[in-house]
Amino acid sequence: MATARMLHLYRVSASLAVVFLLLNVINTGTCDEQVPLMLWTSEGISLPSQSPPTAGHIVGGEQLGSYLEKALNMGPRNVLLFLQDKMSIEDFTMYGGAFGNKQDSVFPNLEGALMSSPSPLVLPAVSWPASNAVIGQLQDQLETSPLYMDPETLSQLRLNASSPALLVFRLPYGTGADLMSAKEILSGNDDVIGQVLSIMKTQSVPYTAIYTALRPSREAASLSLEAGLGGGRSLLQARGGHKERERERERQRMIKDKAGVYSPVEFKEGEDTCILLWATTLSVSILRGGRWEDHDLTPSTFGEGVSPKLHGSSCDLTRSRLVLNYESVLGHRSFKLIFAMSQRHYQVSARRWFTLDAVELEYDGTKATFNGSRNIYAPAEYSYRCESVTSFRWPVLVPHSAKDPANQWRVSFEDFQIQGFNVTGGDFSYASDCAGFFTPGIWMGLMTSFLMVLVLTYGLHMIMQLRTMDRFDDPKGPAISVPQTE
Repeated sequence: MATARMLHLYRVSASLAVVFLLLNVINTGTCDEQVPLMLWTSEGISLPSQSPPTAGHIVGGEQLGSYLEKALNMGPRNVLLFLQDKMSIEDFTMYGGAFGNKQDSVFPNLEGALMSSPSPLVLPAVSWPASNAVIGQLQDQLETSPLYMDPETLSQLRLNASSPALLVFRLPYGTGADLMSAKEILSGNDDVIGQVLSIMKTQSVPYTAIYTALRPSREAASLSLEAGLGGGRSLLQARGGHKERERERERQRMIKDKAGVYSPVEFKEGEDTCILLWATTLSVSILRGGRWEDHDLTPSTFGEGVSPKLHGSSCDLTRSRLVLNYESVLGHRSFKLIFAMSQRHYQVSARRWFTLDAVELEYDGTKATFNGSRNIYAPAEYSYRCESVTSFRWPVLVPHSAKDPANQWRVSFEDFQIQGFNVTGGDFSYASDCAGFFTPGIWMGLMTSFLMVLVLTYGLHMIMQLRTMDRFDDPKGPAISVPQTE
């Protein structure tokens, strides 16, 4: 029996390695558009066998939803979603010991979980917009809101096997050029996976685990490699290769466009676009029982095939109002995220400016209002952009009053851009960024340079004050007598 078990584990490990290597070879040209996804269950829980996609096939949103539906219909409905910022197949071939050096693998806990699961599912190539919407798909199928967790919080939580739960664990990824930092971060992520699975095993709660990412991690590297190959090939071409170089540039442009970000939310008054909104993250949190419960609105607002409900929105020459309508957010059946903007002429600057007057949350007949007009503004012809717009960390949105329900809420918008007036076509105008010209880094550089100039000036001054001797002792003559009064 033990021998049969070991053979089964060896087949699973070998098949996973073969699948990853085959997909890495076949999909070299399009690896920047895909992310892998792994699904497994706790020990002793088997799922109906699902045939993996054929080599070279990219799993889209509908097919991924079918895989998840079949798994959750028969498997545990306590779902652990390990959502990494970026990931690609190359991460497993580079750091997973895919070439026989298993001792160098940074995924021992992940490999152990896949081998111990009776029916793991490995999807090496999932379209990243589909993986980006996996939270929304799980939320719809489980009919529950996601809870953003960490191992420490999970150890204090008591789960019930009979009631569904969606626990999301966000994992980072190294973004710099230092390969060692990426390896260390992936190893740390694997440790987090191991801690979470150990806690679930201690609580004896069956679970379904999913490990995937929001974005491919090899996008920039793939594009730069292709650009380098294209440049090298053009240098070897003979005269008359201009058309070939143009086709290469066009191909690279199409790759970048295809791997680009999703479209902004667009509200039209008649045939003309009057409001645009874009962000990489839209999230809200509510304080319940002494802790914050988070909900990510991004999958329901942006992405491939997503069409947010905008009824209640309006715009004119002086005021704009963008209303995003949601359902089942943090236990509220009806939920609205509202951006109220206005523009007016200021005589001091002799131009028109628009302000984001308020961000409102309407839920089940209650309204929470955050003021933003003092910090969020831009010329009326521009759009407004900011890396982070929050109400709790360096807040630019503040509750309307001390008794406003907004004091029980948090809002966070990452890489936020909005324009409510003078929209031409479907594109943002020039962006007025919230970051000032004199950033902390610039101030530090100026102060350091000023101190260095002071030290240099003091040193030059001291050197110029040195006085050399004007009398010298002659050994053949009488000794020099220096009076004490000189």
